Amino acid sequence: MSGTTERTKPARVERLEARISKEQKLLFAKAAALEGRSLTDFVVSSAQEAARKTVREHEMLILSAQDQEAFVAAMLDSTPPGNKLHAAARRYLDRREP
Repeated sequence: MSGTTERTKPARVERLEARISKEQKLLFAKAAALEGRSLTDFVVSSAQEAARKTVREHEMLILSAQDQEAFVAAMLDSTPPGNKLHAAARRYLDRREP
């Protein structure tokens, strides 16, 4: 296999069990079949995507709150802008004006 790169999947050693209704299982199985995937693959990948989305949204909320606090602190800071900020503003305006 020279010249090819093999991607290895992480070992699946953990188990997850859930009790579901017959209707849920039929729905999951139908959706998995429509995508040409096994029921296990469909359920695991769907749960993983939902988990990633939840974590991403939570992290955005935390960052958003931190950003708001930093903005308010900067607005309340009475320190006048320094030379670096003035220079950056000049460069910005020079680029925008023809």
